[in-house]
Amino acid sequence: MRCLHRLALWSALAGCASACAVALLTVLSIAGRQGGRPIPGDVELSQFGIALCIALCLPWCQLQRANIIVDFFTQKAPPALNRALDAFGAMLLALMLGLLAWRSAVGAQAVREAGETTMILGLPMWLSYATLAPGLALSALVALAQALGWERKE
Repeated sequence: MRCLHRLALWSALAGCASACAVALLTVLSIAGRQGGRPIPGDVELSQFGIALCIALCLPWCQLQRANIIVDFFTQKAPPALNRALDAFGAMLLALMLGLLAWRSAVGAQAVREAGETTMILGLPMWLSYATLAPGLALSALVALAQALGWERKE
């Protein structure tokens, strides 16, 4: 679990760097508009960057158990039942994120073969899909580790 913790931390830091780059890009583009020189494709780059940020921050969010939990009906349930329900939810999340990671990778390959590019900059669209897969896969591994109770054993 220590390895997953380290990977999730580095992933989150990379996601934060991506968000900061998008913020800087946005500021520079808006400032450039005042002088008649906006950054071409700023919206495309922002979309790529924020998608990357979200995918890379998901593992840390899951590791910290910072996702929204609706526990209205289980607040007074015994701790053992809550742990079992949390493990079941983590397993379902691991399965869903694993599926999303797999389909993102497959989608990236399909879009690459089709040769799709963005409208303004002509960037290959498959890059956007491909950058999502690692963060989703790491999130799935973290959720699986939580479902199996690995983080409690260290």
